[in-house]
Amino acid sequence: MTKGFVILAQNTEKINYVKCAEVLARSIRRVMPDSQITLVSDDVDANKFFDKVIALPYGDLAPASTWKLINDWQVYEASPYDFTIKLEADMIVPRSIDYWWDVLSQQDVVINTTIRDYKQDISTSRYYRKFIDFNKLPDCYNAITFFKKTKTAENFFYHVKNIFENWEDYKKILQCKNDEEATTDWVYAIASQIVGPEKTTMPVFKDLSMVHMKQMINGLQTEDWTQEMVYEILPHTLRVNTIPQMYPFHYHIKNFAEKLERSYE
Repeated sequence: MTKGFVILAQNTEKINYVKCAEVLARSIRRVMPDSQITLVSDDVDANKFFDKVIALPYGDLAPASTWKLINDWQVYEASPYDFTIKLEADMIVPRSIDYWWDVLSQQDVVINTTIRDYKQDISTSRYYRKFIDFNKLPDCYNAITFFKKTKTAENFFYHVKNIFENWEDYKKILQCKNDEEATTDWVYAIASQIVGPEKTTMPVFKDLSMVHMKQMINGLQTEDWTQEMVYEILPHTLRVNTIPQMYPFHYHIKNFAEKLERSYE
């Protein structure tokens, strides 16, 4: 059985997500040097730090100059692995998570449901989760998603595709604002509810989690934590306010990738 990490990254007018993906790949290589890593992108020349670079199987389906989330469902077909961990691009992996494979492989799909603050404590903040709570959906964070090439996983990503393509119809039966956008977290949560949370999440596995650097999760005064907190980017450690980061670190502020990149040079 093949296994590997897949990162879906498409640049926008303002954000170089491929650069973020390169930094993520380098962080994985540092702590798990034998890992297989694939980039799925419309930038097929960006292959320096990846074992494979694969074009979107159905091309870029997002309207010009918009958020590219509608392409997310293509990751299932694009992945070259039997077992895949999909990671969002604006993250790093500060220590080995190789042991995750044995636990996650017990299911066909596992979406992360646990996030932590920079202190490494599990967050109970619901500030960004009102859509989830109002609609009584599984508390999904798509940034870390495991899947196998199975019928269950294929069915899950079929629903992801369907929800993105028919979002206006779904909004009619959901409790949400009229202008609610189809974020990947919301779409994964709905698809998880349809397929079954017991088949698509593993809440008892608390190590499957990430540090999320959004403002309210960390009790900050501003959204840009890099301007408010002290951080140290060391050869084998990232410390935030002196605390070593032990879980996948979702830095959220995209230009932080440029500072991380320098630590790998």
